[in-house]
This record gives sequence, C-alpha cells and structure tokens, in this order.
Amino acid sequence: MNIPEFLYNRLINSYGEDLTSKIIDRYNLKRIVSLRVNTLKSNIDEVKEVLDKNNISYKEVESIPFALIVDSDESKLKELDIYKNGLIYLQSISSMLPPLYLDLVKGSTILDMAASPGGKTSEICALSNNEIYVTATEVNEIRRDRLVYNLDKLGCKNVTTLRVDARNLDEYFSFDNILLDAPCSGSGTIEENDFSKINDKLVTNITKVQESLLRKALTILKPGKTMIYSTCSILKEENENIINKMMKEFNIEIVPIEVGFETLPSKIEGVQTIMPSELNEGFFICKIKKL
Repeated sequence: MNIPEFLYNRLINSYGEDLTSKIIDRYNLKRIVSLRVNTLKSNIDEVKEVLDKNNISYKEVESIPFALIVDSDESKLKELDIYKNGLIYLQSISSMLPPLYLDLVKGSTILDMAASPGGKTSEICALSNNEIYVTATEVNEIRRDRLVYNLDKLGCKNVTTLRVDARNLDEYFSFDNILLDAPCSGSGTIEENDFSKINDKLVTNITKVQESLLRKALTILKPGKTMIYSTCSILKEENENIINKMMKEFNIEIVPIEVGFETLPSKIEGVQTIMPSELNEGFFICKIKKL
C-alpha cells in the first residue's frame, strides 16, 4: 500500500475498512476524458458530427445532456477547431455537476467565489443562456487572466471578474445565488496512485480557508436564497464537518439533491459525496438555503 498514512487514517475514520479499500483501488485508475458542449456556441449534434469526421468515438452521459465521454486524449481534442473556437470545453463529469443545482433565474445575480479557470462559470452562463449577472472572483493575477480569456472564448456575457480574495468581499455585496467550489486537498481527484499533491499540512490549512469562504458566502447570500458548496475532496474534514460547523453559526438548512452516480455515505441527509471512479472524480456537493 503506497497511500500516505495520514490519508489512509482519515479515510478509515470516515468510511471504514471496506469502503477505504475500494477507494484505494479507484485511486489506481486513469480517468476517462470528457467534454462539455458549450451551448452558447454550439449543440451536441454539431459536436458529434465533428467527432465522427475525426474518427473519435464518444458516449453520451445520460444525466448530463450536454456532456460527452470521448475515446481520445486531450491533446488530440485540442487540435480541433471546435476546441479552439470554444464550442467545447474539456471538463470532468463531476465538475459539471455543481452548477446544475443552482437556482438560476433570469435577471438574478450570482457569485462564483473561486472561478478560475472558468469551467463552472462558463457553464453557469450556458445554463442561463447569458440571462443572469455573474460576478467571478480570482485573487491570482495569472489565473484571473486565464479566467477572462476562457470566458471570452466561450461567449460568456454579463460577467464581471474581480481580482480579489473572495473572503475579503465587502459585506455591502449581496447575491441571489452563490457557487463556492472551494479550494481543497484534491483527495477525490487522485488517479494512478499519484499522491504528490496532497499532504497532512495541506488538509489542515485548506479547511481554514474553506471555512472562511463559506462563512463569507453565507453572510452575503440573500435570505431565502440558496447556494452550492462543493469540493473535489472526499474527506469529511473538508466537507461535512465544515457544513455542521456552519449550521451552528447560521440559520440555514440543507436542500436535498441527487446526483445519479455512485456515492459515499454521509451523516448529513441530502448532501452528496461522489465515489471516485474511472468515470467520476470524487466530489462533494451540498445545497444550502439561508433562512
């Protein structure tokens, strides 16, 4: 077993021996390549036609009508005009899920608190047909430039990008919807047993950032409105434990969601922790209503 001891112990504490063994087996897999059809510029039939012409086989994802699993490496897809011109966006299946649970109402305002490189921000624009007003924050200048580039390439409108740490947003801001796809340890995205990017100190430090971001989100979310908190981690320290802490601080409730994929058990009814697999990254998604 080459899994780091700290990670093994955290998984055992969260899920027990049988599920931990299954998770470790999944860490040995290489994940499939998937793409999102950018409906602001194209449609799935047009994209399928291009893939057919280039002898790239694909499979539709039943629960996500604009997603395709493709039998190709990313470098080959990036050579296609449909990629260069923003008709498709390379994105994992799990990563496409959080925006689907936002309450996107025409003319409403939404904050994407950790927006770069823009996959979920652009998906929000596509889901709303550019008919909502998005504020997207990114503190790092290089990552913010990448965000702006991608949003322009993908045809996103009504988006304001701010180079700011979302934790420092002034409380005069208020939003109808918030997406907090928080920075995390990446414990759900490990593949081919590559543990080089995760360590115990990272998990300890990142939970403090996650708490601060979620606390800010719940402060500036309008009463009666909902938000999504998500991470690409399966560790309860980054997910359920933080939600439980916020439930003690704020007058909130969990809005139950279903994801349609294999999930890990949770003690909070209605939240979803997606099991890592060849198809999916491990992902946590929670929909919160501010009362």
